[in-house]
Amino acid sequence: MRVRKATFSGSWYPSRAADCESQINEFLKDPRFQSLPKGGFIGGIVPHAGWYFSGSLACNVISSLRNTNDKPEPDIIVVFGMHMHPNSTPVIMCEGAWETPFGNIEIGRDVSRELAEKFSFTIETPDHFTPDNTIELQLPFIKYFFHDARLIPMGVPPSKIAIDIAQTLADIAKVSGLRVKVVGSTDLTHYGPNYGFTPAGMGDDSVDWARNQNDKKAINLMLELDSKGIISEGLANQNACCSGAAAAAIAASKALGAKQSHYVGYSSSYDKNPGDSFVGYAGITYS
Repeated sequence: MRVRKATFSGSWYPSRAADCESQINEFLKDPRFQSLPKGGFIGGIVPHAGWYFSGSLACNVISSLRNTNDKPEPDIIVVFGMHMHPNSTPVIMCEGAWETPFGNIEIGRDVSRELAEKFSFTIETPDHFTPDNTIELQLPFIKYFFHDARLIPMGVPPSKIAIDIAQTLADIAKVSGLRVKVVGSTDLTHYGPNYGFTPAGMGDDSVDWARNQNDKKAINLMLELDSKGIISEGLANQNACCSGAAAAAIAASKALGAKQSHYVGYSSSYDKNPGDSFVGYAGITYS
């Protein structure tokens, strides 16, 4: 089986399994984020900066997707991500595996191929792909918490096609009887001169505006399970860099039975590295 090599291992997250596990254990103790009831979660929203900045929030969301002992673990984990424009072509892998420090994650071939027959995708392979942090940063967590699950990694644009793909995925899962969990990977406002976005000026007021106004609007829509709304919001106000991924995770979760959201928490790169440029992160689950 051909294996897609990890691109960000050793820089954005540790390359050794023991070091990843040590960080995961610390992330799970993070007092900043709300504890959640066990089991029953279908999907979630995670950030995708380096683990130093947002790994704790992503880890807590993905770990919460684990089932209780009386329910079998999922067959497939779907990760929606990638930085795309509304007219971008969706991206998918349909074969092989993806490398992580905890071992390789096999691609869910049958479901991926069925999706690729129904939609126009750019097909990536273990040998030909565009490096992408939005999905890869989640994979050590997924392999650690869901050791035997297969993976469907998809890049989806901020447009209606993301929602259509998500709903079709859910339909395939129901017909095939597969147990599926979904993850949408997006950061929030990229603020400051590094990103060419300074509508609230500089200084403390800009940090407050990004957190309590701009990011809050995006978070509220994700908590309301508004897949169409988060796409429009992200495009209009630059507060969801992968709003298509968030929309797809919401739509798939709803189609798989989710009726409510749970707020895990918020953080920002400013918390770790105060400065004029910073990025916001949110963690949400659906059940």
